Amino acid sequence: MTFRNGLASLLRPEDSVLVLIDHQPYQLANLNSHDPHMVINNVTGLAKTAKVFGVPTILTSVIAARGGLLFPQITDVFPGQEVIDRTWVNTWEDKKVVDVVKATGRKQLIIAGLWTEVCVAMPTIQALGEGWDVTVITDASGGMSVEAHEVAIQRMIAAGANMMTWFALAGEWQRDWARLDTAAALTDVIIQHNGGSGIAYLWEQQLLKTPVPKG
Repeated sequence: MTFRNGLASLLRPEDSVLVLIDHQPYQLANLNSHDPHMVINNVTGLAKTAKVFGVPTILTSVIAARGGLLFPQITDVFPGQEVIDRTWVNTWEDKKVVDVVKATGRKQLIIAGLWTEVCVAMPTIQALGEGWDVTVITDASGGMSVEAHEVAIQRMIAAGANMMTWFALAGEWQRDWARLDTAAALTDVIIQHNGGSGIAYLWEQQLLKTPVPKG
């Protein structure tokens, strides 16, 4: 087994490319591994984070005429960007998607989608076999059951995939709060999509701006 460790194994925005797969109404209707509201929140936070760091993001759906359009929360982050609509269940068998990913010249492939056991697992396992460094964002994905999601994660780990949550990815891309070109914009994403941490930050700012009573 090759262990994923060391500084070079961490994800870098300049080497990353994100693929968001099948975040559509049909899949959401039978999402049972997570709170659907949370998955929508998380994938939106993930999309906004990718935009903050200039990470190329490929949007793809499967037979959208029947399964519905990608969540507007995602497409609104990338106005005017084409959503690649497929017939292939396995995104990595769709030449158009793969060609767009390859054209970025990046090898750290990051994937999130619905459902984990189908539309995430298949491209992840295939891409790993082709030499890609693949990370799955587990909380911006989801399955038809907790078991389906967890078994898919185990299967992908066994194939060599890296697992992360969307905020862990944000922290890894930021790496240093002295990187001021992204720090403020990322903080806005945290406020909008990271629940208690965002509220705590706003509270902290409120306290810092509150005058200290004179004794």
